[in-house]
Amino acid sequence: MLTENTKAPAFKGKDQDGNTISLSDYKGKKIVLYFYPADLTPTCTVQACNLRDNFGLLKHKGFEVLGISPDDAVQHKRFEVKYELPFPLIADVNHAIIDKYGVWGEKQLYGRKYMGLHRTTFLIDEKGVVRKVFLKPKSKQHAEEIINAWEALR
Repeated sequence: MLTENTKAPAFKGKDQDGNTISLSDYKGKKIVLYFYPADLTPTCTVQACNLRDNFGLLKHKGFEVLGISPDDAVQHKRFEVKYELPFPLIADVNHAIIDKYGVWGEKQLYGRKYMGLHRTTFLIDEKGVVRKVFLKPKSKQHAEEIINAWEALR
């Protein structure tokens, strides 16, 4: 897992519309890079809709929002359309980005252990440095959590 005050690893991937998105596209901008386990699941939907509902405020504060999960672009498109998500969702089926950011690992549910994606958000500053890591984002208040954390960093 990446830690705060480290350089964010470069990445490149395709979003739900087939556009190539790379970290370098956002040079000079603040980025909310959020990793989530799966499209159209209850907690992931709550989190995405919180970011959607507060997207204008996040943009006003200078943030770009990028979502990444191991789902494919077709599934991302369904998710985007169903919930009118205004930000790119990058498909990382082969875990190339997920592994660079260290968010894949052992999880446990009802005593059963399995491998999966740990819901994690990275706030990356204009210089490409990870300034804040949310290991367990509050899905219903994620945008507020992001803005408050950024303000505290100033």
